[in-house]
Amino acid sequence: MNVYGTKQIRNVVLLGHGGAGKTTLVESMALVTGVTKRMGNVVDGSTISDYDKEEIKRQFSISTSLVPLEFQGEDGPIKVNLLDTPGYFDFVGEVEEAISVADAAVIVVNCKAGIEVGTEKAWELCEKFNLPRIIFVTNMDDDHASFRELILKLETRFGRKIAPFHLPIRENEKFVGFVNVVKMKGRRFTTNSDYEECEIPEYSKKNLDICRGALVEAVAETSEEYMERYFSGEEFTYEEISAALREHVIDGSIVPIMLGSGINCQGARMLLQGIDRYFPSPDHFECIGVDVSTGERFVARYDDGVSLSMRVFKTIVDPFIGKYSLVKVCTGTLKPDSASYNVNKDTEEKIGKVYTLRGKEQMELKELKAGDIGAVAKLSVTQTGDTLAVRTAPIVYHKPQISTPYTYMRYKTKTKGDDDKVATALAKLMDEDQTLKVVGDKENRQTLIYGIGDQQLDVVVSKLSTRYKVEIELSKPKFAFRETIRKKVEAQGKYKKQTGGHGQYGDVKMSFEPSGDLETPYVFEEQVFGGAVPRNYFPAVEKGIQESVLKGPLAAYPVVGLKAVLLDGSYHPVDSSEMAFKMAASLAFKKAFMEASPVLLEPIASMKVTVPDKFTGDVMGDLNRRRGRVLGMNSDHHGKQIIEADVPMSELFGYNTDLRSMTGGIGVYEYEFSRYEQAPGDVQKKEVEARAAQADGADS
Repeated sequence: MNVYGTKQIRNVVLLGHGGAGKTTLVESMALVTGVTKRMGNVVDGSTISDYDKEEIKRQFSISTSLVPLEFQGEDGPIKVNLLDTPGYFDFVGEVEEAISVADAAVIVVNCKAGIEVGTEKAWELCEKFNLPRIIFVTNMDDDHASFRELILKLETRFGRKIAPFHLPIRENEKFVGFVNVVKMKGRRFTTNSDYEECEIPEYSKKNLDICRGALVEAVAETSEEYMERYFSGEEFTYEEISAALREHVIDGSIVPIMLGSGINCQGARMLLQGIDRYFPSPDHFECIGVDVSTGERFVARYDDGVSLSMRVFKTIVDPFIGKYSLVKVCTGTLKPDSASYNVNKDTEEKIGKVYTLRGKEQMELKELKAGDIGAVAKLSVTQTGDTLAVRTAPIVYHKPQISTPYTYMRYKTKTKGDDDKVATALAKLMDEDQTLKVVGDKENRQTLIYGIGDQQLDVVVSKLSTRYKVEIELSKPKFAFRETIRKKVEAQGKYKKQTGGHGQYGDVKMSFEPSGDLETPYVFEEQVFGGAVPRNYFPAVEKGIQESVLKGPLAAYPVVGLKAVLLDGSYHPVDSSEMAFKMAASLAFKKAFMEASPVLLEPIASMKVTVPDKFTGDVMGDLNRRRGRVLGMNSDHHGKQIIEADVPMSELFGYNTDLRSMTGGIGVYEYEFSRYEQAPGDVQKKEVEARAAQADGADS
């Protein structure tokens, strides 16, 4: 592949609902640009971007794929770096990584399906990151696809930004071409995306006049001179219209609508022309980071004439081809066999060959200019989000904003002795996927795996099996309950043992009561008079309490909120020892605890659920069923409500799936541990019985 300058590059992310046709659109663009001789197919697993075994098996995208295309633009050749992203919400981390390096977006909408949840989420992401966008309407070959109806829905949902640049031409109920609204000319498809000029059908003229009028009005608003010409009835030239529209598309005030059929390769050429004409090159934007040497904010344009800096936005770990770090060059030029400095890790990295990836295909490059996207292999310490620069100009760029995973399951290895293999394989998967997390829960003797949703965790289990030949099984996690007491009790603990020679003797009288502090396991005090228990045994008594609270007598959960006071006791001048007093304290604790109205405490999460207004009733009802307490509701001023509630952690298991089904996939939530509260009687009884059954099983 040729080397392209910054102005010749277009970095474009493809967004949209799962199944809208993004991957098929990539195939048709690859065919138009001569990358392939025939289109691949998602069903038979022959596409460029869905090359992973899991993607082929499941027939949808799981990872973001880079597909660079070379296209002859109006002013010369350009390179379009397409980032084909997954549409399913469990893989949102892949989308967020791609958006962090994209300069514009194409939102793919299936004309028959209309506006789906993924369409709305794509739009919200573009708004959040101020990305210029084109909406490409695919599936126009479907008899039941109504373009006019879709445009009305888009305008209702997204406002006056929506501007159809194309209108469909149908003959005998078949999609055969389109009207170019900007050029006011008809186009009839010949072979694939190629077309010939044709007459504009009579039935299109009414809609055409409306669309054209809106475009011309938008052009007039770009300057006072244009406004005067518009009001005086002057016509704008095609060049003036095109330049003004480009300005509006880049600033986000116009979103062009183009159309085609991905599966029939219709419209792909026009989309590439639109990308060339209306989307900005990287030098339109700034690279923002921090100069580590001074601690000051660093701002630069994408310029290949200065020292090198680049950021790693994605990592690919393949068992066969090795590890690749996908980079976007921010400043300077990346060349093979050069030294680089990982600013985040304060470590030198040796760069060998420089590649661009096209799906799973690696293509060597002579160099990579500022603004371009490529890959380097086998970096030793570099991870996603790191910045590589020269040591004399250490810049750190912001890491991609990646969603926090809240869905988690317990996992165990199926085969004994595979723990190390599983840990190594999971580390590689976590290098690839920033939304995947493994946490060791020592208290409950379980290992937890976190992800965005159940589908993602299912894919992880499958990848471990097929890629790394290790198997794990997922199950419902145990939740971290606590035990405490509700009243004051006094108890004696006497430990006496005679074994020949010196015996063991320790005797304590203690009081136990609630301390009022549920964040601290215990508080120890002594109120012994007259030397009934010598001072040198006080630490041993406390040690007995310290060890006892690790596993409460009620259900073997840690004890919190306990105040233990040593009141009295007795000792033997020969047989008493630290060990005896420690055991005596432990006996007193166990005896008193079960008499002091013991209760289980359950962890409570502080939660925020963001949903459209129309779903608030359903969501609040569901939270109440989960024993949640709704604390309030605030508007986000974008048609959504943020519901705040306290919910027991044990009731949040499976919440992600339930929330999606209630809200059609558009609801999102976040939570964090807040505090412990007394569990209701039925929950406590059930948990104590379950723990007793576990203990009996372990004993047997």
